[in-house]
Amino acid sequence: MDLIALPADAGFWSVIPPLLAIVLALVTKEVVFSLFLGVLSGIAIYACMAPLSLVDIPVAIASLTTRSIGDGEHLAVLVFAFFMGPMIAGMTRTGGAQAFGRWAGRTMRTSVSAKLSTVIFGLLFFVDDYFNCLTIGNVMRPVTDRFRISREKLAYFTDATAAPICVIAPVSTWAAYIVSLYGDNVAGASAISTFLRAIPFNLYSILSIVAVFWFAIRSHADFGPMAAAEARAAAGDPAGAAAADMHDDALDPAVVSPRGSVWDLAIPVIVLVGTGILYMLLLGGYWEGKGLTIVEAVGNTQPALAFATASLLGLAAVFVLAIPRRVIGVRDFFACIPAGIRMMVASLIVLVLAWALADVCRSLLHVDDFIARLVKTGADSGLLPLATLPAVLFLLASGIAFAMGTSWGTFAILIPIAIAVCAKVDPSLNALVLSAILSGGVMGDHCSPISDTTILSSTGAACRHIDHVRTQLPYALVVGAASFVGYLVAGATRSLPYGASVLSTLAIGFALLLCALVVLGRKNA
Repeated sequence: MDLIALPADAGFWSVIPPLLAIVLALVTKEVVFSLFLGVLSGIAIYACMAPLSLVDIPVAIASLTTRSIGDGEHLAVLVFAFFMGPMIAGMTRTGGAQAFGRWAGRTMRTSVSAKLSTVIFGLLFFVDDYFNCLTIGNVMRPVTDRFRISREKLAYFTDATAAPICVIAPVSTWAAYIVSLYGDNVAGASAISTFLRAIPFNLYSILSIVAVFWFAIRSHADFGPMAAAEARAAAGDPAGAAAADMHDDALDPAVVSPRGSVWDLAIPVIVLVGTGILYMLLLGGYWEGKGLTIVEAVGNTQPALAFATASLLGLAAVFVLAIPRRVIGVRDFFACIPAGIRMMVASLIVLVLAWALADVCRSLLHVDDFIARLVKTGADSGLLPLATLPAVLFLLASGIAFAMGTSWGTFAILIPIAIAVCAKVDPSLNALVLSAILSGGVMGDHCSPISDTTILSSTGAACRHIDHVRTQLPYALVVGAASFVGYLVAGATRSLPYGASVLSTLAIGFALLLCALVVLGRKNA
């Protein structure tokens, strides 16, 4: 069944499905149920406006889901996860994960060192956020469990070092995408130079990384639901409710091989990372003699396909290491494949429903056109003073990303509009406005229960998804509030020299964030 988009946007109705799904998820704590109702409400709105018969609605839902899965990038992400699950299960069954946990226990003497290692590893994996979300949590989970760090905290560390570092790293899939959006439309400077000038003003990402180090270094700094999760972990239960959800007889500790070593985890991860980066360059045409730079190759590549290939090779590395050394038998290895897939199924269902919800809102109801129309009307009417434009765009991008569950979709909506507005009023605002949109997109993505990176972060940390959302949300809001004030300062100081504006903006942002973290931590203590 072909679903034909409405001839015009559905107005405010286009925002109802994602808002309904988000509110229900936070209230009921049932993510699959909430997302399904969001998709159903979107199809119902589309059916009333298309029009579509009642009999066709179930077919429309199935068609929409099939279309979401069949999208090339989405399908590659699913393949990545389906190979990644058995690879993780294999590293567990061979005893590599346990050996790594024991080694970390001897090497890392405190929970602070374990948390800092997790954060640093997250910042080093800056090439792609999907890869970061699934890899860091799975590699560091044995370590954080050993030091009684909650799965929710691990998911937060993973999520808060994925998109924030990717969006400010010049060599990443994010940078390539952003530059491609800005591309030919920017006036007075190249797209890459505008992106580089925007980095110091990317307040939410910078302050998120500061907050992550704060929570890694300081004890008793947590507040809100995260403090409760950390108290539970300190009492000896780091997994909490996720323990029952993630259990699988094929991965029971009693069947884990005692012959495994640290290399049974380290080598497959090295293969995964190394081949993932190499395949990104290969698929981007870096070695085809076209004279492409690494940045250009990363911009032309297919990251999900590259890491799907890498996860297959990582799984093969587990086999090559374990079978000849008789760490586990062939039958035991192949038992890890269905066990690993079962580990991923619940999260992949959430991911597919989130994609379907985004598809119905964007492709059928044109939520992006509705929001673009609102922004353009506000800019043309003069309701947005130049000094407040960065702060307003930051809030708007946060709201769009929260409702749609995608920062990239938010960038695609707002960046072209921002370019047009800056060209009319003040081209010197390009970098500042770009940074506000990027920061807002990442913040809304962090807060949203229907965000794909939020889903993958909870999957990698083996944490219940809604628990990750509930514990991360207060932290994201605190960083977001400090960022909002920082953008007001940036707008007010835009006439100063670039360095002076950057320093004053960052100083105010840092000061507000640290004050808030100290006060909230002491209040909770």
